[in-house]
Amino acid sequence: MIVRTWRGWTSAADATAYEAYLMRTGFAGYTSTPGNQGVRFTRRDDGDRTEFFLISFWESWEAIRAFAGDEPSQAVFYDEDDRFLVDRETTVEHYEVFASA
Repeated sequence: MIVRTWRGWTSAADATAYEAYLMRTGFAGYTSTPGNQGVRFTRRDDGDRTEFFLISFWESWEAIRAFAGDEPSQAVFYDEDDRFLVDRETTVEHYEVFASA
């Protein structure tokens, strides 16, 4: 299994709207891709900003490429992300799982 992580930040005022937007776009995109083994979408308020930390689980690099394209280290963005995000990671991190319970 491979874990893929990404972070983005919104203003605190936009956090609830971005959460709903993520559910329609990112959550649907992740979970409908064959080989996705689950996701965790988290958020944390930090003053006037809210951090979103997305964690997804994949069965293989092929499954990740089916979701992310030929450059799996690049973050996937959706049409209205610019409307919400005040900062974002443009790349993602991948970790190979060697133990789990």
